[in-house]
Amino acid sequence: MADPSVTGSIPQTKSGREFQRGVASWYGPGFQGRRTASGESFNSSAMTAAHRTLPFGTRLRVVNEKTGLSVVVRVNDRGPFAHRRIIDLAAGAAQELGLTKTGTAYVALQRLD
Repeated sequence: MADPSVTGSIPQTKSGREFQRGVASWYGPGFQGRRTASGESFNSSAMTAAHRTLPFGTRLRVVNEKTGLSVVVRVNDRGPFAHRRIIDLAAGAAQELGLTKTGTAYVALQRLD
């Protein structure tokens, strides 16, 4: 059976429960002001994220598995497009999680909606 964190498949779960684990990355400065897949203007300091399949507007708690830090983000874009990553965070959210220096981190996603 395929690993959901690699394939991007999302099992149906209750709100607030972990449903996906894998590598998160971040994006920001080069995309500032450009249109996201949802049509809104990208703000690199916002608490937003790109996910391949979740509906726009979905709220997620992203937990850095190494540090225990967490942040709540709203899905407003599509991605990530890098192999084996499950979510791309706007720079503001990535900074809160402490992953702007490392570039990536292993995270758990909890759906809040």
